[in-house]
Amino acid sequence: MRILVVNVNTTAAITHTIAEQARSVAAPGTEIVGLTPRFGAESVEGNFESYMAAIGVMDAVMAYDQPFDAVIQAGYGEHGREGLQELLNVPVVDITEAAASVAMLLGHAYSVVTTLDRTVPLIEDRLRLAGLYQRCASVRASGLAVLELEQDPSRAVAAIVAQAEQAVRDDKAEVICLGCGGMAGLDAMIRESTGVPVVDGVTAAVALAESLVRLGLSTSKVRTYATPRSKRVAGWPLG
Repeated sequence: MRILVVNVNTTAAITHTIAEQARSVAAPGTEIVGLTPRFGAESVEGNFESYMAAIGVMDAVMAYDQPFDAVIQAGYGEHGREGLQELLNVPVVDITEAAASVAMLLGHAYSVVTTLDRTVPLIEDRLRLAGLYQRCASVRASGLAVLELEQDPSRAVAAIVAQAEQAVRDDKAEVICLGCGGMAGLDAMIRESTGVPVVDGVTAAVALAESLVRLGLSTSKVRTYATPRSKRVAGWPLG
């Protein structure tokens, strides 16, 4: 089985971190391929960058010239998953939805701890669109930019732990979701500090993608995610 794990930003170091985290839980025989978009922002922290990332992710996947069995979109609260589902005949899993889906199996309510406050509405909207917001106790911002997660991991953990502890104490969250692909690998430290399950969206997405492939299931193509109709599209960057 081969799973493409696509970073939404163009920072190769983050792609490497995400891919390594994915490999840490992949079953024997599952190959993880990390992809970095060839265009887009170095970090995605707002609507403009998110819409640009959606095109970059689709471009990266459509340009990949080897067979694959599933795709993971490794951006938290980002746009584009629906477009991939139209384009592809294999399962597409978004880490935002994967983390929330797993969290709801583990507790009554979950909270998301993300990066900057400006990304909170994007995550809330994505969870609402996916029908996963009803059991979300809160979406909290750590105040860290995406690139700071790589630059100062100890500060990142402290900031995330502080918000996670408040979510458990004040918002009554019973599970914490890490709200950024760049937070991959921090779940164990945060779980130790908070005493509650901590779900990393990347690893959750790998487990779900593998399960869908093994079950022989993929996106329904009869209506919402039907293959795009054949037509001329001027200036479209995809192959």
